[in-house]
Amino acid sequence: MEAAALLDILGNENRRRILQLLAQKPCYVTEISEYLEVSPKAVIDHLRRLEAAGLIESRTDSSRRKYFHIARNLRLEVTVSQYGYGAKSAYPASRSLDFNTCCDHVRLDVPRGGDGGLAAAARRYRRLQQLEQELSLAQRWVQGRLIETVEAIDAAVDGTGTERFSADLLSLLARGAYPIETVAMELRVPEATAAAAVAELAEEGIIRRTADGWTLA
Repeated sequence: MEAAALLDILGNENRRRILQLLAQKPCYVTEISEYLEVSPKAVIDHLRRLEAAGLIESRTDSSRRKYFHIARNLRLEVTVSQYGYGAKSAYPASRSLDFNTCCDHVRLDVPRGGDGGLAAAARRYRRLQQLEQELSLAQRWVQGRLIETVEAIDAAVDGTGTERFSADLLSLLARGAYPIETVAMELRVPEATAAAAVAELAEEGIIRRTADGWTLA
């Protein structure tokens, strides 16, 4: 499901509270109704929305009572700043992903699962909780450095458009030489907009034209 659709579903406080409750344990409608202090009918409507989105599932026990539980692990990231807005599509947690082979800029001593008993599992759980908190702080630090860098680019480039557009354009040209058509496609702007920005940067001597296209000077 797209990030925008998930944001719409999670925009309701009671649906968020339902997920918070189900993250603790599976529950049936009456339990959820009492927890939220809303009618069972309203709870059923929320559960249908969450189930249709694939966020929860249900099962029936031997007494034919229907229990609801979280269906899968996922993550949704939203970034809002003066230089842009973005919502990344949800992605599932991965048991097999090797962090140190998929990331170029970060290396972590990530504890792995395996034998060792309950005590080892408890220590690993605590370490991963700490790691999750540290990664959240690291994201805040990176966001701060991104803003500083965009501001520095804006201070050095005059009249090429918005701060974020200038930063994205220069970031693209730092990777290689590209024709105007590719620049426009990568930045998702009309060719005329890309051409105007490129012309101003070239006039200031910031970028230059090569046989393959435009790149940093």
